[in-house]
Amino acid sequence: MSHYLRPLGLVYGPDAARLIADGKAGALGGMAHIGFTLVEEITRDGKSITRKMRRFEEVATSALAQAIIKPRPDFGGVALNKTRIMGIVNTTPDSFSDGGKFAAAEAAVAHGRMIAGQGADILDIGGESTRPGSDPVSVEEEAKRVLPVVEALAAEHVVSVDTRKAALMRRAISAGAKIINDVSALQFDPQSLATVAELKAPVVLMHAQGEPRTMQLQPKYDDVALDVYDMLAAQIAKAEAAGISRGRICIDPGIGFGKTFKQNLELMQQATMFHGLGVAVLIGLSRKGYIGALTGRHPAATRMAGSLGGALQAAMGACHLLRVHDVCETFEALRVFRAQNEPNSAEI
Repeated sequence: MSHYLRPLGLVYGPDAARLIADGKAGALGGMAHIGFTLVEEITRDGKSITRKMRRFEEVATSALAQAIIKPRPDFGGVALNKTRIMGIVNTTPDSFSDGGKFAAAEAAVAHGRMIAGQGADILDIGGESTRPGSDPVSVEEEAKRVLPVVEALAAEHVVSVDTRKAALMRRAISAGAKIINDVSALQFDPQSLATVAELKAPVVLMHAQGEPRTMQLQPKYDDVALDVYDMLAAQIAKAEAAGISRGRICIDPGIGFGKTFKQNLELMQQATMFHGLGVAVLIGLSRKGYIGALTGRHPAATRMAGSLGGALQAAMGACHLLRVHDVCETFEALRVFRAQNEPNSAEI
């Protein structure tokens, strides 16, 4: 039998601070300016799922509630007391979103510096496309694309490397990267768990059903939110058993990775539940097909407005990291959100 809590009844700003201080709300994801006053208590026993609404005070002392409200530690040196931006730097010639505009190292470095200046807290550098239908590339080719960019940017900025391969993880950390972002949740390469544990690097564990080449053919779940939650919980347990502390783990439910449009929608609707895992939460929906299906915008580069809507929804649910292409616009949207909900904040 499995148990889950989905925070609801969200409140913001001074109202949140007051209710949290009075014990009538919990700090969602450990963020002091976002509170939740209700939860949906979910129990799954085989195929049977029951749901019950409870007030926060009724569950406040439970292990799940405590996992939701505890402050998250810094991630790669980035404080997670508010939603932060992970800017995307694709060095692939076949990126779904930018068509290889930054495949040349010089162009990728210039782009990384530009989006850092626009407000990206982390630069996520990837050299292997994991779009639906894509094929893997060799470690040598991926390293050729990624390492010069990591070396150029890591001296000035917090850099993460987006890779599934242990050998490249090791080389990228040696080149100055601080964070590993693995779309396979350390399952693709048998050496990944031990490598990340040895490197003592923070890591993003993302859920994906199947390989990128085939993942969108027929994704199936009993209950997508609960199934994704359970898989991520299992990978967190494996990571901890391998020597990766929970404080160095962030999870990503993997929007668009082995999910239908409806399943992506259900995941976003229930995203606050993932705070129950007790780790940082990353949402990456920028420019994805899910956004195109909602907006009717088919070229990926035209999906900025829809991506901003998704980003703000994630921020309202206390998502700690947003992985985005449109950094400047996302930063400005978050700035307005914080100004309206943290009127006394010195960080605005």
